[in-house]
Amino acid sequence: MDILIAQFVTGLAYASTLFLVAAGLTIIFGVTRVVNFAHGSLYMLGAYLAYTITAALPATVPGCFGGLLLAAAMVAAVGVVIEVLVLRRIYAAPEIFQLLATFGVVLIAQDLTLWTWSPEDLFAPRAPGLGGAVEIAGAFVPQYTLLLLAAGPLVFALLWLLFHRTQWGIEVRAATSNGLMAEALGVNRRLLFTGVFALGAFLAGLAGALQIPRESITLQMDLTVIVEAFVVVVVGGLGSIAGAFLASLLIGLLHAFGVLWLPESALVLAFVAMAPVLIVRPLGLLGRAEVLAHTRPTPHAPYQRAGRALKLAFALALAAAVSAPLWASPYALVILTEMAILSVVAASLHFFMSHGGITSFGHAAFFGLGAYAAALAAKFAGIPFTANLFIGPLVAGLAAIFCGWFVLRAQGVYAAMLTLAFAQILWSTATQWVAVTGGDNGILGLWPPAAVASKAAYFWLTLLLAVAALALVRRAALPPFGYALRAVRDAAARAVASGIDGSRLLWAAFAAGGLFAGLAGVLNAYQKGSVFPNALAIAQSVDALVMVLAGGLATLSGPIVGAVAYHGLAVELARGAEHWRLMLGLAIVVLAIAFPQGIAGFVRSRFERPGAA
Repeated sequence: MDILIAQFVTGLAYASTLFLVAAGLTIIFGVTRVVNFAHGSLYMLGAYLAYTITAALPATVPGCFGGLLLAAAMVAAVGVVIEVLVLRRIYAAPEIFQLLATFGVVLIAQDLTLWTWSPEDLFAPRAPGLGGAVEIAGAFVPQYTLLLLAAGPLVFALLWLLFHRTQWGIEVRAATSNGLMAEALGVNRRLLFTGVFALGAFLAGLAGALQIPRESITLQMDLTVIVEAFVVVVVGGLGSIAGAFLASLLIGLLHAFGVLWLPESALVLAFVAMAPVLIVRPLGLLGRAEVLAHTRPTPHAPYQRAGRALKLAFALALAAAVSAPLWASPYALVILTEMAILSVVAASLHFFMSHGGITSFGHAAFFGLGAYAAALAAKFAGIPFTANLFIGPLVAGLAAIFCGWFVLRAQGVYAAMLTLAFAQILWSTATQWVAVTGGDNGILGLWPPAAVASKAAYFWLTLLLAVAALALVRRAALPPFGYALRAVRDAAARAVASGIDGSRLLWAAFAAGGLFAGLAGVLNAYQKGSVFPNALAIAQSVDALVMVLAGGLATLSGPIVGAVAYHGLAVELARGAEHWRLMLGLAIVVLAIAFPQGIAGFVRSRFERPGAA
């Protein structure tokens, strides 16, 4: 019984931390409609700043907690800088490009943190005066845990007072409900956005600062907390602070008792809980339908055939690729092979994102499933490479059909989070099911047959399959299927009235995207000779999303250009620059601000007639 009480209190304390992070994320989204992927970086920065500040102050109660508050205030100032320099310039852009810009900020923050504090984990001393424990029904609970437990409800009460009893709070609520009307009534939206972002950053920084007396400070803190914070926000309902509070309690207690009773599943219990909530309540526990109006896909002009200049450029690029084994080094051939594979990954995601308006945060699920299906078939059944080229995509496509049935019941960010949940469940399975998948040791010895074993031969095979896959994706994007799909995206009610079965079209597009991602996974597994759980990880999904956005959503050539540009830049920076994440992050931020139409979209707008593909 004492163990249950201790876990219950620990779960409530963890829920308080999640609420502080999620509340800031919710407030920022509620007013600015920005899905701030860099919110986890603010949390991490709060922890590192608190460590440095408290180490310089006297080890007293005022010194410790004054340092924690000062760290949170400094994070708020950093949030203001991010809002003014980055987000203020792209509020009018589609939300997915705002996500791209904040991902660039994540890379910048990671490298600056690494540069400042080194890669070693840091450990802060216990909080002065709170080093003991309190006995509750036979269970001994650390005093600091009780402090964390109280922090969440206290902040929730203060936020309620702020938003319901102050003029500024009323303006924030007005801007949340109808920003344009609030501005017409005299609300300075620019200043309001800055203040809201500062408040959200302060809460994230405070949450990070409060963690230093009880856990180590690491460079992985940002990604860990932002994923669970997104889960809390989505389960609670976008823009709802009360919903975030309820969801944080649910996720916090699930985490605490999951560690006790289901330790092997603790990593994904939050996602397992999120899926049924969103299936039953697609808007979350306390979500509002009007929020989805700000997450609609942005229509773009119909695709047209590329002009003569672009056709010539693509022909020369293809000729250079085909002849690469004659002039490229073995290392360059490996990079070119990876670019061809990633082009298929990006195109498979672009297919249902651009044409169907379905955003995915978990596309790695199908990429990794294709790889694991081929690897397991080869390991346990001895199935040859050629057959696995069909088995991998088939398994990934069937999984996309299954996943799509759940995902397409939701909309916008809610649907995207369901794809993330699916990917995370698969990642946890690959990590924990050691007897089958090898866990973190992976599946090794996966090599293509002798006929295509050389780097040149495998490159040619990969290029051939990639070109064939890209040609099929391109053809499907044109009439009749592609145009019907876009009709559902832009005017669903009108499309249904015209006799178009929108749900089946979207489902088919989602399944096709999964199938082609599975093919890329198989090619990648045999190219590397192994499969590891990172093929299913969040980072793989984020890379695919960045490649699509970097190339341009509104062009058919965008995913190819984005994959080549992003992977090439990342590889070269990683080879030649110590702080390559910083440089890559800056490049992504500049791209999101200056070229929201993507590289291919920018080239098309400058050198081709409108609508060229």
